[in-house]
Amino acid sequence: MKKYIPNFITSLNLAAGFAAIIFASQGNILMAAWIIAAAMVFDFLDGFAARALNAYSDIGKELDSLADIVSFGVAPAIILYQLTMNAYSPTGIFSQLMIILILSIMPVCAALRLAIFNLDTSQTANFKGLATPASAIAVISIVFASNYSDSGIIAFLVNSPVAIIIITVILSALMVSRLELFSLKISSLKLKGNESRYMMLVMLIIIFAIFGIAGVALIIPAYIIASLTSYWF
Repeated sequence: MKKYIPNFITSLNLAAGFAAIIFASQGNILMAAWIIAAAMVFDFLDGFAARALNAYSDIGKELDSLADIVSFGVAPAIILYQLTMNAYSPTGIFSQLMIILILSIMPVCAALRLAIFNLDTSQTANFKGLATPASAIAVISIVFASNYSDSGIIAFLVNSPVAIIIITVILSALMVSRLELFSLKISSLKLKGNESRYMMLVMLIIIFAIFGIAGVALIIPAYIIASLTSYWF
């Protein structure tokens, strides 16, 4: 019976992604962002349960990727679509189709990234390309910052269709890139081998001290910068 527990938790991730899509489609972007955050918790718990119960399976691996495409690929893209529509409100069908085409890059790249990850056995301690949950964090953090802070920069981002499209393209490109990024999994608290992780922690403390809640939008940029410093150690 225990072998089904991780897959059940993964199914909750998928269900959360579906719910996020529904709320985002209805224009409730904030609720969609919170549900994607819940999907991330389920995404963490299914792996934790699989390790704790020694309940690994090929089905579980594939199901996890399928759930991630929905929760961290499709759902964030729909949030970005709604933000673009709120900022631009195109009237012509051609303009709408162009926006849809551009924003569809995100779920496509998320699927490609997950397919590559499943076949690449070298991505254990580090990732090659931005993980799909990290890309989703970048999207929902902008939503949280725009709703819970009065940052003028964040307000500009969510009200600029060009900025939203640029963010979409950058995140999509990072997912399918070969940029080496560290995993957040920590095997020990020693400084040796965790230099980039501790650098990210220090950066985030400074960021939140300066920008407050608006600093959540800088979590993924800080993660990428800290990962790049790993080449120096």
